[in-house]
Amino acid sequence: MSLTQLLKTAARSAVGVAAGLALTFVAVDGAFAQAPAAPAITPAEGKGPALWLIQDDDSRIWLFGTVHVLRPNTPWGTPAVDAALAEADTLILEIKDPNDQAAAAPLIQQFGLSPDRPLSSLLTAEELAELNAAAGALGANAAALDPLRPWLAGLTISVAPMIAAGYDPMSGVDTVLRARALAAGKPVDELESIEAQIRMLASMSEETQLAFLRSAIRDYEMASTILDQLVTAWATGDVEGIERIGVEEMRSQSQELYDLLLVTRNRDWADQIQTLLAGSGDTFIAVGAAHLAGDDSVQAMLEARGVRVARTQ
Repeated sequence: MSLTQLLKTAARSAVGVAAGLALTFVAVDGAFAQAPAAPAITPAEGKGPALWLIQDDDSRIWLFGTVHVLRPNTPWGTPAVDAALAEADTLILEIKDPNDQAAAAPLIQQFGLSPDRPLSSLLTAEELAELNAAAGALGANAAALDPLRPWLAGLTISVAPMIAAGYDPMSGVDTVLRARALAAGKPVDELESIEAQIRMLASMSEETQLAFLRSAIRDYEMASTILDQLVTAWATGDVEGIERIGVEEMRSQSQELYDLLLVTRNRDWADQIQTLLAGSGDTFIAVGAAHLAGDDSVQAMLEARGVRVARTQ
């Protein structure tokens, strides 16, 4: 795979966090030219994914955790989620259009390349050999990835085994919810922009970026297994399992990554939710499941501020 093709894949990939353990950009073929058809959702086995509700006299806000890539026909649909989405006036996602290649491409070019500090100058010969082997799953090699900054190389390496294992970004929960909202004529808004997400990743220290890349190289053969475990926990409403797989592991690997990807963003999102609560209307908010698990979750931050958050499913 050429560098141009790799960058095209990356530019098609700005959808955010795919799994709690590692950020993964996923390849999406094209932006929606029009509102897509709302796909059917396979009913959940058991109670399904967790759902929370925040409300006051004139507002209702549902919080729902997502997984950004899923195998088609993964069972997760529930009457509670259907009802909440139907009653909501607005759907809010992390980013409102994860398929916006036009916005992502120049940002990837700007923040994802570092030809003056190629990977070959940052990794050992042994690590480069391991990178070459991992890149083979993409039909590429270490030389093709050499101009990429470590954060982008790590995401590029991470995605291949997941897609090979049958995970499809078009089956991801965010994409499905967006399609359903648009089909119902509901507006879709965002908590942050594609630019904010890419700038966030690029702002990591080089040391943390390299640690992430090394982790991606080391674990790429296990990536789909880890995601399988996360999806199982999410689809069955096992929030403690999500915390263990998607939150605690990240924190143990890098406090900087944990603070950047979860804590800082959760705090910002809690602020936005309080602003919504001060107004009126019904809103369905869907974010990566790792943001709704653990001591630094969005709900925990809201409850620490005196906002009552009730789990309804």
